[in-house]
Amino acid sequence: CSKLLCSFHHSTTMSRHKKAILKVIILGDSGVGKTSLMNRYCKDRFSQKYKATIGADTMTKEVQVEEKLVTLQIWDTAGQERFQSLGVSFYRGADACVLVYDITNKKSFDNLSTWRDDFLNTANPKNVADFPFVVIGNKSDMDARRQVSKGQANKWLAGQEQKDVPLFEASAKDATNVAQAFSDLAAKALAQSASRSPPSIPKTIKVNPAPAQEDKGCC
Repeated sequence: CSKLLCSFHHSTTMSRHKKAILKVIILGDSGVGKTSLMNRYCKDRFSQKYKATIGADTMTKEVQVEEKLVTLQIWDTAGQERFQSLGVSFYRGADACVLVYDITNKKSFDNLSTWRDDFLNTANPKNVADFPFVVIGNKSDMDARRQVSKGQANKWLAGQEQKDVPLFEASAKDATNVAQAFSDLAAKALAQSASRSPPSIPKTIKVNPAPAQEDKGCC
């Protein structure tokens, strides 16, 4: 094939297989298990030791989403009020957001609206209604101490501007629904990212077009 056509074929093939990088922010009150969820998902580890996040920590994980390799850059932000101002600077440029509450702590659930609103005001996404969120009710392994029912959480979600936000009751301790929640969010974020910047591929390409013949008049 011609150099131009081969070059075009190579570039479009590369763009189809190019690795996507998605920035994911985890938000929620201090102690709800944001760090534990990130560690469970990225490293398949869990620790009972608690250490407050100052500012933000980050981990990456590669996942396959519909035959596309995606790198999730996951940001675990501070939940304690005195450290929150350090974390908000990391909201900008986020492709998706995980809102976490503790099913054994009603206050952490009540504060979800504040976390979401602060995030949207700072990140300022173009399409607020379609921005990819997922809500995780952590510590499902402690059901005997539950203060928030799944029905309450679904009712809260139904009243939000963001539609079709999935809810997962999960456990960083025993890994229940952790991978599923992040995988669902990755798929939504990838689809949203693709819709924001669709590839522009010309319909037709002329390769080495023949020069127009001059109209020679009679002598």
